[in-house]
Amino acid sequence: MELPANWVIRHSRTYNKDYYFNTVTKESQWDAPVANDTERVRVSHLLVKHAGSRRPSSWREENITRSKDEAFDILKEHQRKIEQGEETLSALATNFSDCSSAKRGGDLGHFERGQMQKPFEDAAFALQVGELSKPVWTDSGVHLILRTA
Repeated sequence: MELPANWVIRHSRTYNKDYYFNTVTKESQWDAPVANDTERVRVSHLLVKHAGSRRPSSWREENITRSKDEAFDILKEHQRKIEQGEETLSALATNFSDCSSAKRGGDLGHFERGQMQKPFEDAAFALQVGELSKPVWTDSGVHLILRTA
């Protein structure tokens, strides 16, 4: 049987049976994963909003007043930390993302084309699994996107 990308078979000593494990998302399940004919991706992201964002508030700040340049500088520093191996996107998103997905380490789950803002969607679908985007601007602010599946 051919498994979808990033899935491997592992063995549970506790239950003495095989299970399926995604090496990127760390998901595990008893049933074999199925390849989906519909193109979809799974990503985590870190969002930094600015005063011009479509909703300039978040769980972190009621009224976001930073400029676009300040938001970009903040995001670039997060990007540097991730690329240097000092931090993970998940850890930074949990503490600093202006998106409610912060409580899930920035995980947005799976989505198909047409479900996200176009610049975000285009960047997410262009990434390889495990690849981090450059800064991506949308009406929400500026994002770093990590494709996880």
